[in-house]
Amino acid sequence: MALLRNTAVLLNHHNYDGPLPWAVSSSSSSCFRVVCVNGSWRNTFPFPIFKSSTKRPPIPNVNSQKHQQPQQEEEDEEYQVLTSIKSNYNDIMILDTAKSRVLLLDSSYNVHSILYKHQKWTNSYWDEFASLPPIIPKGPIAILGLGGGTAAHLMLDLWPELQLEGWEIDQILIDKAREHFALSDLEKHTNAGGILTVHVGDAFSPSINVSGRYAGVIVDLFSNGEVLAQLQEVTTWSNLNNWLMPGGRIMVNCGGTSAPSENVLWMQNSTIKALSIGFPEQISWKKMGKENGANYLALTGPIPDLESWSTMVPEPLSNSVRQWKSCEGELGLN
Repeated sequence: MALLRNTAVLLNHHNYDGPLPWAVSSSSSSCFRVVCVNGSWRNTFPFPIFKSSTKRPPIPNVNSQKHQQPQQEEEDEEYQVLTSIKSNYNDIMILDTAKSRVLLLDSSYNVHSILYKHQKWTNSYWDEFASLPPIIPKGPIAILGLGGGTAAHLMLDLWPELQLEGWEIDQILIDKAREHFALSDLEKHTNAGGILTVHVGDAFSPSINVSGRYAGVIVDLFSNGEVLAQLQEVTTWSNLNNWLMPGGRIMVNCGGTSAPSENVLWMQNSTIKALSIGFPEQISWKKMGKENGANYLALTGPIPDLESWSTMVPEPLSNSVRQWKSCEGELGLN
């Protein structure tokens, strides 16, 4: 089974729900032969994907720390480079295979978005974001770090009445996501009235005033393979708390930790540590399994009734939401 290994997430191919309408490859793109070694895509040709580059092609990774993996049998996989462009904010590369379409960003070539052509679940942290709507008030949900819209696609599929507002700093990235990730389809009302509205700009700019606007905020912000530095500052979370209406919550992809121990304290994740200071006694956390990327996730507000929550979301989320734990009084052992 071919896997796409990212430093933050291990993306699997299963749970097929039928082909998606955007799943069309570009015949005008260059084709490369790659091999999949333990989930890592490796270009076997001795020339780079970027024609102007002198280094070997990148190995796609996803926002977390790297883990040593045993050697496995190689598996051939072909992909097409649909676009490769540099903006003021990113090195943008979009790859297409028979099974998925992938967005790689910045010099780390981390995977920031993925859409599978025959399934909706990513088996990674993006799926977890779709569990948020049942535990927040009715109202708009912001996605900070929209990228190619992976979370937005899944959320509107599961909850077609949602009013989503995606924030992304890079206009060129949004243009490419509309072209290659069917983002424009999400900008049209569903039959239930749901829609994605895209905001291009810096969500942390002092000029942004959305106080009390959102029922939920999803934060998925990385730069050069690392969690955005502002997310490790308490003032950032104090400001984002002001975005919430009463009863609103924030769900955060906190990346991983460099700690080598198998028994890792949540306090060793700098983002959760900042959150626990900004929201005292109001932070829950979970760590995804190694097969799903080993990301830390955080949730603000009182810990929900996990059994009730699990009945309000579909499989596989009904099982995964039971894994949330409160930081308060928790040793945080893995």
